[in-house]
Amino acid sequence: MFRSLANRNYRLFALGQVVSNTGTWMQRIAQEWLVLQLSGGSGVALGIATALQFLPMLVLGLWGGALADRFSKRRLLILTQALMGLLALGLGLLVTFGTPRVEHVYAFALALGLVTVVDTPVRQSFVVEMVGRQDLPNAVALNSASFQLGRVTGPAAAGLLIGLVGTGPVFLINAASFVAVLTGLLLMRPAELHVSKPVPRSKGQVREGLRYVTGRRDLLLLLGVIAFVQLFGSNVQNQLALMVNNVFRAGSEAFGLAATFLAVGALTGALIAAKREAPRLRTVVLGAFLFGVLQIVAGLMPGYVALLAALVPMGVSFMTFTTSMNAYFQLNVEPQMRGRVMAMYTLVFLGVAPIGAPVVGVLADLFGPSVSMVTGGAVSVAVAVMAAAVLGRRLGVRMRLTARRPFVEVVRRTDPAPPA
Repeated sequence: MFRSLANRNYRLFALGQVVSNTGTWMQRIAQEWLVLQLSGGSGVALGIATALQFLPMLVLGLWGGALADRFSKRRLLILTQALMGLLALGLGLLVTFGTPRVEHVYAFALALGLVTVVDTPVRQSFVVEMVGRQDLPNAVALNSASFQLGRVTGPAAAGLLIGLVGTGPVFLINAASFVAVLTGLLLMRPAELHVSKPVPRSKGQVREGLRYVTGRRDLLLLLGVIAFVQLFGSNVQNQLALMVNNVFRAGSEAFGLAATFLAVGALTGALIAAKREAPRLRTVVLGAFLFGVLQIVAGLMPGYVALLAALVPMGVSFMTFTTSMNAYFQLNVEPQMRGRVMAMYTLVFLGVAPIGAPVVGVLADLFGPSVSMVTGGAVSVAVAVMAAAVLGRRLGVRMRLTARRPFVEVVRRTDPAPPA
């Protein structure tokens, strides 16, 4: 389960991520709570803040992937992580010593989104350079486990701190957490990295990446699944905040606890995924289906305690979906295209949030947060069923990993081998 940690460079990276992810989740909870307090509990305002943070990825994400293929990923990460730390510091100082308005939070969310345009595809494609192809699925799952570990500890700590000292110090703690990531990156041994040959600068690199993805039916289908599941799935945190604040009339501590229960499930799902040798398409589709079903169940829960009980399995299913999808994309593309393909993956994975967040907010304001949650689950269930139908019938193919080639092999239905 933890075999990638035998690699010194990855071990440094993972340890730094454990610290930084905790701070990142603390900031996310604090930012959402701050927006709710500054806007009088508006779901639309919360959706706008989320949209502004993810909108740059939707517009500029492919250019971030091109940079990942052209430059040293380690050096780019040092730059982007330092900038994220400075943004957290600036917001923390403003909230602690100034008079923040919701427009200020919007501005910092947008700035963070601009840095994420480069940081996310670089960080995604840097994993294989640290551990190599053989341990990539394990490293991807451990990265998710690290992220979810922060999601377990961060919201709970943020909920307590917000109640005691307010949101400002939470942002300052997150700023300090980036020191751990930067230290790990600086202590790495560059000679031990599995660095792929950088792509020379030339015109049309973004278009080249688009042509590569559009020529792969398996990638296009999976991108469609990601888009519809993430339309509402990426905004589950917002839906939880609205349910806790507007339906159950509970405080920040209850919101932090709910986010922690969801994260416990996601952490469990990530550790289970770390044992898998290779990603499979049916695991991706099943994870999306179960996530949608459990999101519907969560939206129908009559009380706060019942909601908490539904969040753990929902987190397991969502992490099964995301880790399998991420590893499948990274293992099934050419190395020189990995940055751009992962940028496309990230663009869809995170870029639909600007569309989904206001929709979630409007649905919650008009019909209630429960309706918003149930609607999101229904969308995930529907798209998973349609994807299974396409994989099994319309395409007439199955996709499998082979020992001889690192890419997808298309096998006609007449082949007697079992489906992926």
